[in-house]
Amino acid sequence: MKNLISLASGLLFGFGLALAQMTNPAKIIDFLDFSGTWDPTLALVMGGAVLVTLISFHFILRRPHPLLGGGFQLPTRKYIDIPLIGGAALFGIGWGLGGFCPGPGIAAMAQGSWEAVVFTLGLAGGMLLFRVLGRQPDSCFQ
Repeated sequence: MKNLISLASGLLFGFGLALAQMTNPAKIIDFLDFSGTWDPTLALVMGGAVLVTLISFHFILRRPHPLLGGGFQLPTRKYIDIPLIGGAALFGIGWGLGGFCPGPGIAAMAQGSWEAVVFTLGLAGGMLLFRVLGRQPDSCFQ
């Protein structure tokens, strides 16, 4: 049952990304192009997501545990360090250059985008390389 709900959630997320055209790299690149064809759509999508999160977390965290899991996994670290800043910068640079971040990249593969396949293979390769090199930072989820 848990896997079925996870699949349904992922499909709903992917459908929402596709509906909002967030699987289109041109939309992302246009959002970052302040001096040219700036498109504020991404800010509106993010704003809607933040609003839903702010409202729902208030109720969700009052529960003793998640509906389908053992316990909530909340960050315990309260500080910003160099690996966090470096990872965020690398993520942002990759997002700006490629026009994809992980969720939309995977969703765009379902639309037959070869660029999304290349992006997702590169993403998986980078994650695998990170593991192989043994550069695991302290987990922020304890």
